[in-house]
Amino acid sequence: MKATQLSLPDVYLFEPNIFGDDRGFFFESYNQRQFEQAIGKPITFVQSNHSRSAKNVLRGLHYQIQQPQGKLVRVVVGEVFDVAVDIRQSSPTFGQWVGETLSAENKKQLWVPPGFAHGFIVLSDYAEFLYNTTDYWAPEHERYIIWNDPTLAIDWPIDQTPTLSEKDAQGKPFIEADVYP
Repeated sequence: MKATQLSLPDVYLFEPNIFGDDRGFFFESYNQRQFEQAIGKPITFVQSNHSRSAKNVLRGLHYQIQQPQGKLVRVVVGEVFDVAVDIRQSSPTFGQWVGETLSAENKKQLWVPPGFAHGFIVLSDYAEFLYNTTDYWAPEHERYIIWNDPTLAIDWPIDQTPTLSEKDAQGKPFIEADVYP
């Protein structure tokens, strides 16, 4: 598995070694030892989630102000543009974002560490999205930053207004958001 640190510290893209022939394919989707060697610290996942969304659905930007979650995310059906935003006030990259296209075809995974807001937009007709988290979902601590915040200026690869949940539509501007110290 190839691990590449992206432009924001602690955010990694993982690309598996895929073994395929006319019968299909095989790849190791997770290896604890390789993952921890790449990111440089031990990680324990406590929850796995699976979502399905239609084209043009945007989920995010989500985070938990307490019980922050690290997320290892991937797509098993379809394609999404996935975004991580550094919301650690003490970080030199505070308020910066990085985005990657994840798909069933490319089989890439993104590591979004604790201290980052996360979101994605579905680019295919639909997508199934899997992610493992380092802490449990805590709805009382969940927060939302509005997807089109002008301060963040995320370059979402869309040409129309996305479909949002009511919670996501009520996201706060970045300058008003609760952030990590």
